[in-house]
Amino acid sequence: MSFNLVTILGPTAVGKTNLAAKIAHRFNGEIISADSRQVYKGMNLGTGKDYDDYNVDNTKIAYHLIDILEPNIDYSVYDFQNNFFKSFDQINKKNKLPILCGGTNLYIHSILKKYELSDVSFNSAEFKTLLNHDFDQLKNILVSESKSLHNKTDLTDKERIAKAILVNRSNKEIPNYPKINSLNICIDAPRELIKTRITNRLKERLSKGLIDEVKNLIDSGKVDYNRLSYFGLEYKYIGLFLEEELSYNDMFQKLNSAIHNFAKKQSTWLRKIEREGIKLYRIKENYFEESVRIIEENFAK
Repeated sequence: MSFNLVTILGPTAVGKTNLAAKIAHRFNGEIISADSRQVYKGMNLGTGKDYDDYNVDNTKIAYHLIDILEPNIDYSVYDFQNNFFKSFDQINKKNKLPILCGGTNLYIHSILKKYELSDVSFNSAEFKTLLNHDFDQLKNILVSESKSLHNKTDLTDKERIAKAILVNRSNKEIPNYPKINSLNICIDAPRELIKTRITNRLKERLSKGLIDEVKNLIDSGKVDYNRLSYFGLEYKYIGLFLEEELSYNDMFQKLNSAIHNFAKKQSTWLRKIEREGIKLYRIKENYFEESVRIIEENFAK
């Protein structure tokens, strides 16, 4: 079966964007970001918008679904799917290869497993009813109702759990889904290398002004401290530091450890989707060369 999409997967800090950009340059492609945080403006260091990666051999690689929203606007899987298909169509009309890269496992899963999602309202009576439950009750509801819990970070915040429950309840597979045949390339880097990259990357982002980025978000008035946890680990822990609930050293250690644990969960999720029947071409070294070989072999079929 010929493919019409390349999807780049892997744990955090393995270089997915860099590889996707090189593949796009080699095969005349454009990148669709599958990252729930990179959609937001003004959130660059904390979300890992490595703009330099999109320049390959003095060529600017086109990307989609980055910097499209202000941080006070919620963004759902339903929104992502709609935006994905618009971008997918735009890229196809230019006779280019769409390359999905990320980031957010649920977003990728929604494409590869052909979710049908309705527009979920977080102002509905059902949502308000869910928020009346305590934290443990909500967690038990999500775990019991979700056949494939996509991301355990949903279990760290009450509002996010309630939203995940509504999204999960609206999810079913489409019988006449748009024809997406994805070739899935997974960067399978050694665990010790991932750990080293995570720590070094965090140090680099802090040195480049990550704390100032979070301060600017608060000062903009579009984000308050309560909302920071919605945007993930970096914003949550730096928010605690800015509120003087953590020292700098404690913030760094706790954040670094949390990102390491998140990477482990991502690796577990990758194994899970393989068990679901999603084929991954795992590459352990020479990432670009191996990816080119895999893509060219499949083109020839």
